[in-house]
Amino acid sequence: MKNKGIYYGLSAYVLWGLITLYWKMIVGVSPLATMCYRILWSFIFMILFILVSGKWTQFIQELKLLWKNKAFAGLIALASVLISINWFTFIFAVSAGHVMQASLGYYINPLVNVLLATLFLKERLSRSGLIACLLASIGVIMLSIQTGSVPYASLIMAFSFSTYGLIKRRIPISSVTGLTVETGIILPFALIYIFAFSSVGFMDYPLQTNLLLAGAGIVTAIPLLLFAEAAKSISYITLGFIQYINPTIMLLLAVFLFHETYTVAQFSAFAFIWFGIAVFTYGTLGNAIKARRMQGLK
Repeated sequence: MKNKGIYYGLSAYVLWGLITLYWKMIVGVSPLATMCYRILWSFIFMILFILVSGKWTQFIQELKLLWKNKAFAGLIALASVLISINWFTFIFAVSAGHVMQASLGYYINPLVNVLLATLFLKERLSRSGLIACLLASIGVIMLSIQTGSVPYASLIMAFSFSTYGLIKRRIPISSVTGLTVETGIILPFALIYIFAFSSVGFMDYPLQTNLLLAGAGIVTAIPLLLFAEAAKSISYITLGFIQYINPTIMLLLAVFLFHETYTVAQFSAFAFIWFGIAVFTYGTLGNAIKARRMQGLK
């Protein structure tokens, strides 16, 4: 089960890194409108997925659970707000040509995961994990200093998504129901903007743009479903460090495809982060090998 969770996490973060290319293709649409269409089509996709996969009965049962348990209902409402904030900040950063700043947000995210895991989940940090966190923290601080200002967008992305993931662990419903309810909660606000405040009529864009906006539901739902499954089955600290795959892909795209400025000082900062990842990976693999040997001796 744990190995499966790691595979889910790896798949989610690789997809999230590559999805940067998808948002870059959507032009002529404001970040707020893009987010609203993302919510709309994600909800539609999830309803269709539930119907096709035969999960409707389970969906209704879990809805009843949320209705009866106000604490769970409140948590999932908070989760919907947090993921919406994360989506908007990410889309805004990418559309404004700040893919590197967006990647910084996801580099900070695992550090926030560690903080939340130790504070709320009482997970213990190993020696290699502590060293990895210190190295990654140095890298993040160096990057922040080099920008010359507090990276608000990066911090918003990091804290909103880390808190979202923590909340997802606390709600005993399937990832399918969770994502459907989250998008359903925020959907009325998205529709109000689209029909009442947007300067462009509903789906009144060129055909290619409309297709990309509609497809946003699929590219949003699939990695989020994978992430939700991973968050339920593996350590939150481990999940956090797997996440470094996402911003690394984004960083490579920012430098080699989008040609954003990348200095030697920035490379030095990222080197601390990558070294931290290597230390954590080495420690995790070592612990896994020791655990298997112990089981073999038994």
